[in-house]
Amino acid sequence: MNGVQGTFFYPAKPPPLGRALPDWLLHLAEELGLCGATVFPASEGLGQHHHIHAAHCFELNDQPVSIVMAMTGEVCERLFARLRAKRVELFCVKAAIEFGTV
Repeated sequence: MNGVQGTFFYPAKPPPLGRALPDWLLHLAEELGLCGATVFPASEGLGQHHHIHAAHCFELNDQPVSIVMAMTGEVCERLFARLRAKRVELFCVKAAIEFGTV
């Protein structure tokens, strides 16, 4: 099946959504019927403003996180419409993919 992979990068100051951004995105993915989504914590990352984000032993609130989602083009349009409606601003990468089960 052809579709879109969206990779979202967790911002330093997440938008107020009533819950953590990765949790909110996973529930939205489930609601919209996405084919799959995974949250990846990282040890370090370089942000768009050239700030290095890192998880430290006692300070995890600056830990970089990415959320990867596989979806059809139609679902992608609905997902981004919801993000715009909620005024959620995230850095993301969208790429055309082929996905399925082997």
